[in-house]
Amino acid sequence: MYRVVRIQSEKGEEIREKAIAGKFLDTTRKIRKLQIREGTFLEIPVTEAAGETIEGFPVIEQEDPEFLKPSSSLKEYMKDFLSETELVQVPSGWHVLGDIIIVTIPESLDEKKFLIAEALLSIYPKCRSVVRDFGIEGQFRQPKRELLLGSGTETIHKEHGCFFKQDVTKVMYSKGNLEERKRMSKLGKGEIVVDMFAGIGYFSIPMAVHSRPKRITSIEINPESFAYLKENIRLNQVENMITPILGDCSQAAPEGEADRVIMGYVGTTHHYLEPAIKALRKSGGILHYHETVPESLARTRPEERIEKAAEAMGKKVEILETRRIKKYSPGVLHIVVDARIFEQKL
Repeated sequence: MYRVVRIQSEKGEEIREKAIAGKFLDTTRKIRKLQIREGTFLEIPVTEAAGETIEGFPVIEQEDPEFLKPSSSLKEYMKDFLSETELVQVPSGWHVLGDIIIVTIPESLDEKKFLIAEALLSIYPKCRSVVRDFGIEGQFRQPKRELLLGSGTETIHKEHGCFFKQDVTKVMYSKGNLEERKRMSKLGKGEIVVDMFAGIGYFSIPMAVHSRPKRITSIEINPESFAYLKENIRLNQVENMITPILGDCSQAAPEGEADRVIMGYVGTTHHYLEPAIKALRKSGGILHYHETVPESLARTRPEERIEKAAEAMGKKVEILETRRIKKYSPGVLHIVVDARIFEQKL
């Protein structure tokens, strides 16, 4: 758990100096400035030694902590163990999920993978495991990963006020989709929502926690992801809002009841447009359609696929927004289209 004391900005230097003198300033994280309705505040990162209050200000848990760049890079840690040729191939990036570091290591450094793992744990002392990533495979887009060092591969990642329990060797969690998850957390208030590819609750959980829809039906076909979906519903205390369903969304999706349908899957998402449109109310609703698409077709193909599917069902489409989520692979983008589907008037 990462802790901070949140104080008015004018008291920042005073509290920072007390934290340094008391040896409870956490120097691995940034001091963060927040502009909220009550004014301008600073979040000063502190360690467990800070206690429950500092000068009358409560110590609280921090969401989405920002870490300072380590004083030594991975290459600097490895320079005494690798040749110059090998140093060039040392990973320059990795990501931290909960208390687990996930890193891609080239085959040419196979013999040095445990040394690299040890170096990463030295850089991130609060992490407990290092997992090597080989990409994704199979219908369920499961990660292919190897535990290099540490005590396990299950963790709880906190993001935007939500908890996501997962085993990083069994389910995928994309840090690149963070902004889209935050965006979805602002939508759906009081609505009936269908999440067709729910996974471990990537979109269902933030929406339930922050927007409080009337009901979310979250459908997931992968039994391992589904088990974590149920666990995350419990962890986030949204059992009264989310109904999890194990199954194929083309058969399990309800018909004619949703105000909003989330299609947060990429690969063959367009094959599921018919059941997605059927899930919406007869009078219509909003579709959030995800697709991976060549960069040259990003502004045309996703929209055309939605329009074609809707037209075949006697529906009309209003494209509300087309958003780029991230670069999926060289020359390929992950796109999401927000579209309003409604009845075609004769």
